[in-house]
Amino acid sequence: QVQLVESGGGLVQPGGSLRLSCKASRSGPNIGAMGWYRQAPGKQREWVATITRDRITQYADSVKGRFTISRDNAKNTLYLQMNSLSPEDTANYLCHLLTFAPIGDYWGQGTQVTVSS
Repeated sequence: QVQLVESGGGLVQPGGSLRLSCKASRSGPNIGAMGWYRQAPGKQREWVATITRDRITQYADSVKGRFTISRDNAKNTLYLQMNSLSPEDTANYLCHLLTFAPIGDYWGQGTQVTVSS
């Protein structure tokens, strides 16, 4: 089992920046890819970005060039640096983690990001 706790959300003005963090409860050789998703009220959950254990990254087109995903394996922590935020980025941001041997699929509770003037 792995518990994920997100932090760093809040209220920010359009054009501003936030840095989200996701702390995993343990490390281990079977910790795999980690990622961020987001869900706005009344909308489906949307994939934002993924980073593999070897730090290969992928981004949704909607955030490419503005968001940067990173991870510190020694600290069991995932990050999402978000720049040039717009009201369309308002959502609950959730951390996701995959494990292998055995296969596992874990989610955090999320941290709310609100972009508004």
